[in-house]
Amino acid sequence: MTTRTAAQRRAEARAAYDAFVAQCPTRQLLDRIADKWVSLALVALAEGPHRYSELARRLAGVSQKMLTQTLRNLERDGLVSRTVTPAVPVRVSYALTPVGESLAGLMGAIKGWAEEHMEVVLAARAAYDDGADAADA
Repeated sequence: MTTRTAAQRRAEARAAYDAFVAQCPTRQLLDRIADKWVSLALVALAEGPHRYSELARRLAGVSQKMLTQTLRNLERDGLVSRTVTPAVPVRVSYALTPVGESLAGLMGAIKGWAEEHMEVVLAARAAYDDGADAADA
């Protein structure tokens, strides 16, 4: 039997990641990044570091609890870094990590796609709903 190093075992585990498998941890990550507040926070932070209050204003409609939870989760996942600067009052800013930057680009593209195609989607919804109403009659 061949002895494998910890690095080799980690590499084998990475190669085995398959989000179509129910127990795969990538499902948790996909669930996290599919959240609208996560997506919008990443795109906002792609503009540069932001303080909490700046993010709260930028992400219109997000509650304080949800923004705090979102930022903590992003920090835990290694996508965002939190920097505390001693001052009165204390300054806390959030910035993307390199892996967060790589994801923010993708999220920005998805956001742009949604904004560009919203009219088509709205028209498709209306047509579908009109067809469903006719079928119910």
